Amino acid sequence: MIRLARRRMAPDAALLREAELRAEKVVSILRIFVALGLMVVFFLAVGEPPAEIADFLRKQWIFAILSMVSYLLLGVFSLWLACSGRFRRWMVWPVVTLDCLFMLVNAWVGLENVSMPGALTFLLPPTWLVPVVLAFAVLRFNPYLQAYCVALIVGGLGYLSFVSDVTVSPEIANRLKHLVSVPPNIVRLTMILLAGVVLVVAAAALRDLLHRALIETEKRLLLTRYLPARLANRVQGENLDDMRQEQRQDMGVMFVDIRGFTSWAEGRDPAEVGGFVTEYRIRVQKAARETGGMVDKFIGDGAMLLFDGDGAPHRALDCARRLSDEMHDWSDARQREGRSAVHVGIGLHWGEVFSGVVGDEDRLEYTALGDTVNIAARLEQMTKTCEMEIIVSDAVLEAAAEPAREDWIALEPAPLRGRSQPLALFGRKERMRETRVV
Repeated sequence: MIRLARRRMAPDAALLREAELRAEKVVSILRIFVALGLMVVFFLAVGEPPAEIADFLRKQWIFAILSMVSYLLLGVFSLWLACSGRFRRWMVWPVVTLDCLFMLVNAWVGLENVSMPGALTFLLPPTWLVPVVLAFAVLRFNPYLQAYCVALIVGGLGYLSFVSDVTVSPEIANRLKHLVSVPPNIVRLTMILLAGVVLVVAAAALRDLLHRALIETEKRLLLTRYLPARLANRVQGENLDDMRQEQRQDMGVMFVDIRGFTSWAEGRDPAEVGGFVTEYRIRVQKAARETGGMVDKFIGDGAMLLFDGDGAPHRALDCARRLSDEMHDWSDARQREGRSAVHVGIGLHWGEVFSGVVGDEDRLEYTALGDTVNIAARLEQMTKTCEMEIIVSDAVLEAAAEPAREDWIALEPAPLRGRSQPLALFGRKERMRETRVV
C-alpha cells in the first residue's frame, strides 16, 4: 500500500539527476569526438619530422597515439555505461580524474622526452587541452566537481612548472623550435576549436535545463491551483496513475466555518465580501502551513484541512488553537476599526480515510473520503448548537496522547448519523476579550 507520507525525490532533484545523466552521455560523445579530431589533425598536420629531432619525436608521437586511443576507449566505455543505465553518480569523479590525467600525463611525457625544463610546460600542445577538460566539467552541473577539476589541473601544471630549473641547453633549444612551428600550432588551434565546440554544447545544455526547469515550474504552479502544494510536488515526482490509487490511512480531518457569514454578506459590496474571504483564507493557510497541514479545499467561507504523517494528531490540535488565536486577533483588529467581529466554528476528528487524486492532468483534485470526514463536518456544525468554538473527538486527544484536558470541556456523548455508538466529545468555548468598538 502506498503511503501518503512516503518520501519521494523532489522534482528539482529529479530534473537535475536526469540532466546529469544526459550530460554524461553528451560528454562521452564529445570525448570520442575530441579523441578522433586530435587523431585526424595529428596525422594530417604533423607530417614527417626533421631528421635532427626525428628520434625523440617518434617516441613522443607513439605515446601521443597510444594516449589518444586510450582516451577514445574511455569515451566509448563511459558512453556504454551511460546508455546501458549502469552509470552511477559516483563514477563521474574517477572519470573527471582521468580527463585531467590525460592532459597532465601527456604534458609530463612531453617534458621528459624533450628534456625540457618545467618552466616551459605551457609550450607543449597537451596543455591546450585545459579548456576542453574544464568545459567537460561544466557540463556536469556540479560546482564541487568543477572545483575539484580546477584544483587538479592547477596543482598538476603547477607541479610540472616548478619542479626543475630553467636551464636550456643549445640542443634543447633546437628541439624547441619544432614546438612553435606550424604543425604544433595547428594542433593548438584545433584544441581551442574543440574547446569552443564543447562550450557551445555546454551552453546549449544549460539553456535546455533552464527551459525545462521553467516548464516544470509552470506545470507545478498550475497544479497548485487545484492541489495542495505538498501534493503538487508529489505529482511531479511520481506516476500520476499511482497517485490515483486510493489509499487507506489514518488522518486528522478539520472543518472550519465562519459563523453568520451568509447574513453578513447579504447586500454588501462584492469587493468587500471578496476582500473579507481573502483575508480569512490567508489566515487559514498560515495556520495550516505552520503546523504541517494541508488545505484540502475551500468551500465558500468554509475550509477542509488534512493532517497526516508523524505527529499529525498533535499538529492538528495545534492548528485548531492557532486558528482560534488568528481569528481572535483578526476579530479584535476589525472591531478596533469599527467593523464587525469574526466568529468561527472548528470541528476536528481523527480516524481512517480513503485518500487519492482524481481527474486528469488538466484538472486534478485531491479527495479524502470516509466516515472520519463526515464526522469532522458534523462536529463543526455542532459548534453552533453547543455554543463552542472548537469541538474535537476523544479519538484526536487519545491519538495526540494529551494527558491533561483541563483546556477542554467534556460534552455529552453525541449520537451521530451513521454511527451506532455515541461519540465522546470535548469542546472549547470562544475566549472573551475586552474590545472597544470605535
